[in-house]
Amino acid sequence: MSPRPVAISTRPEDESTESPRPAGSSPTLELAQVPSCVPPRALQGAVTASDVPASCTRPLAVVTSLFFMWGFLTCLNDILVPHLKSIFDLGYAEVMLVQFAFFSAYFLFSVPWSRVVNAVGYQRTMVIGLVLMALGALLFVPAASLVSFPVFLGALIVLATGITGLQVSANPYVVVLGKPETASSRLDLTQAFNSLGTTVAPKLGGLFILAAAPLAADELAKLAPAALHAYRVEQAASVKIPYLVISIALVVLAVIIARSKLPRIETAAQTSTKAVGDSLWKHRNLLLGALGIFTYVGAEVSVGSFLVNYLGQSEIGGFSPKTAAGYVSFFWGGAMVGRFLGAPLLRRFRAGHLLAICAVLAAALVGISMLTEGQVAVWSILAVGLFNSIMFPTIFSLGVAELGPLTSSGSGILNMAIVGGALLPLLQGAIADRIGIHSAFFVPVLCYLYILYFALNGSKPNSQRLRAA
Repeated sequence: MSPRPVAISTRPEDESTESPRPAGSSPTLELAQVPSCVPPRALQGAVTASDVPASCTRPLAVVTSLFFMWGFLTCLNDILVPHLKSIFDLGYAEVMLVQFAFFSAYFLFSVPWSRVVNAVGYQRTMVIGLVLMALGALLFVPAASLVSFPVFLGALIVLATGITGLQVSANPYVVVLGKPETASSRLDLTQAFNSLGTTVAPKLGGLFILAAAPLAADELAKLAPAALHAYRVEQAASVKIPYLVISIALVVLAVIIARSKLPRIETAAQTSTKAVGDSLWKHRNLLLGALGIFTYVGAEVSVGSFLVNYLGQSEIGGFSPKTAAGYVSFFWGGAMVGRFLGAPLLRRFRAGHLLAICAVLAAALVGISMLTEGQVAVWSILAVGLFNSIMFPTIFSLGVAELGPLTSSGSGILNMAIVGGALLPLLQGAIADRIGIHSAFFVPVLCYLYILYFALNGSKPNSQRLRAA
């Protein structure tokens, strides 16, 4: 069961719902009842940025703060990966269980979260998601005290489940304020603040979590059992304070969201009993777009997860984990800059063409890093972030093009495809254990080549294919 279509309601989330309509009646939106932050012309799909009044700023800013927060927490995994690898002396495939546990939540819980949305509404779902995230962050404290890798994974699953709830509930607010033609631009701009979170996270994570220099594998092997346990306790303790602070911040944000008056977005099931004479499986751009999201997220998470260890290789940068964590901010900072620049570019150029250019350049940069050493290898892999920037919002908007009332159901499928971030890093980790971390980067190269195909061919909606036939 996929998430159901959504429709704009005419009242804030905290007001009670109106009495049920007679069976068979269709919903209507009376302009006098439309929230002040929804421009009247938006109802005909003709709104531009200039049509959005200042009263829309607050609800949009509130939702954007969620994008920042889940970007920050997602990117902290790139710091946890080398940290836990050192503490528990794990191989690359084993430590990629961090990303597997985290991103599997998108696949497992997107549909359940859509049912929560249908039951309690989008704003309350955001609050529930934030509370669950706070619980997941808090679980890092006992995980560190027990020095248990499985407990760390359990905490990550709880945290990611809450983030999935935010993804399912927050995205419709980005779509509502404008016409479909500028959806890529709006999503790109909102994702820029997500990238701000991913840019800040490695710096702070490196400062607080990777502050102590880890021992090499051969040094760990020389330690007596008691000394090894003491070392692991000391290293694991570095995550306690950061994640405790994060947990408190999430609770505060949940209170802010709960007290905010946001325009209500209802599922179509709540506002209409009309059957939709269409099927998701008839939309090739959606199905290929889901694979595009799968490969994009897999590529980005694979590159980001391996960066600290990759930059620490003697033939690449030879950096300490703390220094390498600082360089990771350039990767995510490039994505942030690219998204701010991409928003106006997507208004002027076709989304598919811009996506194709970014896919080619991303694949080329990863290839250059694989074939070189030293500073060229360092900066070419870091520059990939710049061209990752517009991929998610562009693939997403192209994937749901012309779905009409099935848009939210299609969005649910695309959200489930984020599971690529669980599977592809695990694959790259297994390959890295066999042939080395340097050569294993061919996995994201293949992902970017598929995105190139989607941009040029697979993204065409049914109407374009019929005209071309």
